[in-house]
Formats: sequence, structure tokens, C-alpha cells
Amino acid sequence: MSGTLTLDDLAMPLRTLRLLAVDFGHLPAPTVHVTTIYPERLELTFYDDPAGFEAWRETLKIAPDAVTYRVQNDGQTAVLRASVDHAGATVLLTGYADVVTPVLAGGAA
Repeated sequence: MSGTLTLDDLAMPLRTLRLLAVDFGHLPAPTVHVTTIYPERLELTFYDDPAGFEAWRETLKIAPDAVTYRVQNDGQTAVLRASVDHAGATVLLTGYADVVTPVLAGGAA
């Protein structure tokens, strides 16, 4: 798409957001992002809320094995990511959480 986009060009992710709000308003609220860079995408991001990410993953019927996992920030931050086509838009779920390091017997990690 060339030239300046209009709000109509973002209609699909905005409509999808509206449908999600009506159908799943009881779920945890994410940070919502819609951009002209990816006009077909709705981004739902969860900070320090893995349960919120998981609730949306299940609701959108994204298989657990479709979730990517990586770490950043010197291994301190876990990043979960998954996407699904829903109601005409690509919904991208992203979750950030602290990496939990188990403590071994004797205090060594």
C-alpha cells in the first residue's frame, strides 16, 4: 500500500478489537497496539501477566506448541509470542515476564 493510510485502512484490526471487547470483555486487559506499519494486525501485549497471556491464548485457540519462547535482557525477561488470524485481522499476542531461576539445595542457582 502506498501513500498515507486513512483510519479506514485500519478498520480490520479495529473491528477485531471491538469484537474481542464485546465477546471477551471479562478477560484481562492487554496493552493494545494498532499501527499503520502493519495495518492488518492487532497487537495484544501483557507485561508481568503470564496468566493474562495464557487466558487469551486459550480463548483464541492458539495451540501451546505455536507459542515461541525466548529470553532477553541478559536472561532476565521471558518473551512469549503467538499469532492467529481472527475476525479478519492477525492478532499478535506477546507476553513479558521475569525469568524465574530455581534455587537449588545449598543456595546455588
